[in-house]
Amino acid sequence: MQEALSFEEFASSRARRLFQVAYLMCGDWHQAQDLVQTTLAKLFAVWGRLQREDRVLEIDAYARKALLRTYLSHRRLRRSGELVVETVPDRLSGDDGDGHERGTELRLTLVAALRVLPPRNRAAVVLRYLEDYSIEAVAETLGCSASAVKSLNTRSLARLRELLGEDRELLFRN
Repeated sequence: MQEALSFEEFASSRARRLFQVAYLMCGDWHQAQDLVQTTLAKLFAVWGRLQREDRVLEIDAYARKALLRTYLSHRRLRRSGELVVETVPDRLSGDDGDGHERGTELRLTLVAALRVLPPRNRAAVVLRYLEDYSIEAVAETLGCSASAVKSLNTRSLARLRELLGEDRELLFRN
């Protein structure tokens, strides 16, 4: 049996990964921070119960599920104040030639393409392909069937391919 993990240890060791997942889901740095803080607050409220039930191995999954539900709940309740634009303006600074700028640009392109997807589709793609969840685990997390996850992912990946165009090939080159 593993030694009980304190909430502070858990939060400090997992917050960065939770933030990365939250950012990929919402596409906004500040909202991702808020989502992680809200998720950690929810975990803190039930931490004693999680520890008593010897569910240490399940806490990471519980945290991701809480993050996902917080994100989806926030999206349902929030009216967007964002202005959607057809194209992203050109960058002000030039490429320094080392390829780092292009890699950053590609990651930003991917994040922008993810933001176009509806929240459930985005969550399904992030959990399945970036968090490496199985189809069944994504289905359980989203509260739907495995076939619904497959359908969400198929439609989402087709849309991402369409949005990324030729850039999608560059994302997977070394």
